[in-house]
Amino acid sequence: MTIFDSVILGIVEGFTEFLPVSSTGHLIVVSDLLGIDQTSVTKAYEVIIQFAAILAVVFNYKDKFSPKHISLWIKIFIAFLPIGIVGFLFSHQIKELFSLHVVAVMFILGGIVFLIVEKFFIKDESHEHRMIQNVEDVTMKQAVYIGLAQVFALIPGTSRAGSTIIGALLVGLGRKASAEFSFLLALPVMSAVSAYDLLKHYKEFNDANLMVLAVGFVVAFIVAYLTVKLFLKFLDSFTFVSFGIYRIIFGIILLTFFN
Repeated sequence: MTIFDSVILGIVEGFTEFLPVSSTGHLIVVSDLLGIDQTSVTKAYEVIIQFAAILAVVFNYKDKFSPKHISLWIKIFIAFLPIGIVGFLFSHQIKELFSLHVVAVMFILGGIVFLIVEKFFIKDESHEHRMIQNVEDVTMKQAVYIGLAQVFALIPGTSRAGSTIIGALLVGLGRKASAEFSFLLALPVMSAVSAYDLLKHYKEFNDANLMVLAVGFVVAFIVAYLTVKLFLKFLDSFTFVSFGIYRIIFGIILLTFFN
């Protein structure tokens, strides 16, 4: 992997990790286009850029890391439990689901779900005003349902952000609150995944180019930090329809050219 490859993959990870479009699917496609083989060293690189994305959320929401927000973090932990338990118990079965065909199909299905939710569930402005606009106001029951929705993210191509945002919308959160809860919920999920991958692949860091890792980390952090801010600005004026359409188009491209 070259410095150029590191920059490109860092941009892809940082831009797609917190959007409802599946960073995994994009990393697979871009790696294929760059001719990067999926080796253990590549996996070590992915651990680094995922950690950078985690830090981007921490820096964006550093005000939430105080005792007065303990109730919010309890809800986030409760929402994390379903995917943590299911992922741990069925890790081998989940790995067997992974294929480019499954990723493509889930891209398309996820896009359709977004279009349906936007068209039939959130169909008027008055409904939007009745929804929760502040993540602090999420109830424990809503957190549980969002956590259950996040379990679908274990299917490759579904998108962790996508499944949690859809779950949040369906239980009464507004668009921005749904996105923010998804950002914060990413912390325990991605931390657990990154820690597991680090333990599994730590020996590969000895063979990795430290400069390549450093560049990827910095790029992923900067792009993820800006993406979180821009995504929330985007939701001030737009819906998730464009993401639904994009997912469908991207899924069709995967089935057509990469399957």
